[in-house]
Amino acid sequence: MRLLGLSLGTVALISAATAPPPVTFYKDVLPVLQKNCQTCHRPGEAAPMSFLNYETARPWAKGIKTAVVTKKMPPWYADPHYGKFSNDRSLSQAEIDTLVSWADTGAPAGNPKDAPKPAEWLEGWRISKPDAVLSMSVPFNVPASGTIDYQYIVIPTGFTEDKYVQLAEARPGNPALVHHIIAFIREPGSPWLKDAKPGIPVVPRERQRQAEASGNQNKNQDGGGFGGDFLAGYAPGTLPNTLKPGQAKLVKAGSDIVLQMHYTANGTAGSDVSKIGVVFATVKPTERILTLAAVNGNFAIPPGDPNYRVDSKITLQDDATLINLLPHMHFRGKDFEYRVTYPSGEKETLLAVPHYDFNWQLTYDLAQPKLLPRGTVIECTAHFDNSANNKYNPDPTKEVHFGEQTWEEMMFGFFDVAVPMNKTVMDLMRPKKPAAAQAGSGF
Repeated sequence: MRLLGLSLGTVALISAATAPPPVTFYKDVLPVLQKNCQTCHRPGEAAPMSFLNYETARPWAKGIKTAVVTKKMPPWYADPHYGKFSNDRSLSQAEIDTLVSWADTGAPAGNPKDAPKPAEWLEGWRISKPDAVLSMSVPFNVPASGTIDYQYIVIPTGFTEDKYVQLAEARPGNPALVHHIIAFIREPGSPWLKDAKPGIPVVPRERQRQAEASGNQNKNQDGGGFGGDFLAGYAPGTLPNTLKPGQAKLVKAGSDIVLQMHYTANGTAGSDVSKIGVVFATVKPTERILTLAAVNGNFAIPPGDPNYRVDSKITLQDDATLINLLPHMHFRGKDFEYRVTYPSGEKETLLAVPHYDFNWQLTYDLAQPKLLPRGTVIECTAHFDNSANNKYNPDPTKEVHFGEQTWEEMMFGFFDVAVPMNKTVMDLMRPKKPAAAQAGSGF
């Protein structure tokens, strides 16, 4: 018996010597949080809790485990069978195992000396320090309740020379009330919102209704929507627009920025002053980045339909290089897919999002940009769940049409392309005339 006791003791010692060291916060968990979570999980950002240190992360250990095991966090919805993306947020299995083990063993702190160097975050921005900040000049007051039409706000840039923007970030002043921001570039001479006073919010639909009521049928007087190229956007889950060296958004001298502001009442009145931060390219770029979309605004989703299909497509009229993809729908959005048909007839699925989540508006950056020759067709297919089984559905008894508000629906297949600096959106959208016709046109 004594010999048996000695043998068991020896086995126990050997097992202890070969057992993996316990997972601790400072040595194992903090590097994972820095890499994958702290972008949002820090003071002043979208997440409701901070993971910057042990004291703030420890109470959420079990919640972190649940979120990573179910793959709810970090948010990433691309089907891995289609496409490769450079900004894939998915955790590796080793990272998931680390967070799970930490939570299961009591979330120990470990030795603070094992901690990596703290990540450097610029307070108030996710991009580096902006070279220019373009801000609303007057606060917009949001009521406690009711529907708020999209507000359009013109902000003069004051740029006296062409600027090449490599990083851009739309920053809400009051995230609790701002549903989304889109910052458009309005070039000099554009008739879009030509009568709007700088800094003063306008509602183009209301102004158009007033004009029509007075007998003025000029539809272009103050039309809302999309009157220029995108510069930056904000919605839940979006990240700043970060372009590679040699690529930029062009903001011509004398341009204005037009903010499309979507505010939502949440029961408490408040005000907002949103802003756009930009970082200029240090070297003159060779490629201009343009934002296009395959869009369908003509649909009627029947009441109770759990799987209503909507398609859209766009044909490129010039060569371009595809950079990224951004599907957009509202609460009934169920899934989204991008496909491409090349002029050769070859087809390819670029992106499939089988479980779309309106709460996370994600951009999918291609790991390898794709050349899209002139004549390439990009097609999108979306399905909508207007049934009572959709817990986010505002009202399954209603027929749903295209509209701005979140209880209505949208179907946009946004995508960015790189083109030579002298190309414009119209070069990609407008069919080219045959060479003989151009020669005889007199222009």
